[in-house]
Amino acid sequence: MPKTKLQGFLFGLIMSYAMAYGMEVYNIAWKLGVNLQPGGMSNLTGRVFWEAGLEALYMGLFVLLFSNLWGNRLGGRFAARRCDPARDNPYLCQLLRQGGTVAVMCPTMSLVASILFNILLGGAPWRQLPAIWIGTVLKNFPMAFFWNFFAAAPFTHWLFGRLFPQGAGR
Repeated sequence: MPKTKLQGFLFGLIMSYAMAYGMEVYNIAWKLGVNLQPGGMSNLTGRVFWEAGLEALYMGLFVLLFSNLWGNRLGGRFAARRCDPARDNPYLCQLLRQGGTVAVMCPTMSLVASILFNILLGGAPWRQLPAIWIGTVLKNFPMAFFWNFFAAAPFTHWLFGRLFPQGAGR
């Protein structure tokens, strides 16, 4: 885990882009109707990964900003109320922090995406924002949860451990 402010920033940057890219792959595939084809998400194409990479370039900045402003803090508070690393398994505390952070960041980023893609770029009326936002959260939360727990966080810890072997102890 990070030991300095620079390491903390780099850890957050890696995690933000790992989450943004995975969620953009999912949402681009959904937008293109990949999930509706026979075979579902097994029909991903290079186009999905390319478009997701382009969108992740700027969506990752939103993730980094909002996770630093409130996502990480609220996720940490969620975990602290339920887990004491001195008494409980530290890995359980880490998982609770991840879950708490996803529970804050998914609605936050779903609101950003709803405003950006549906209202500003899609032309939907502002009065539809609450319904669009709720639908976006319902669509994205399961993916965000499992992507974080089983892909983004393990990848971030692995890469951070390679970049800072002395600072990656758990």
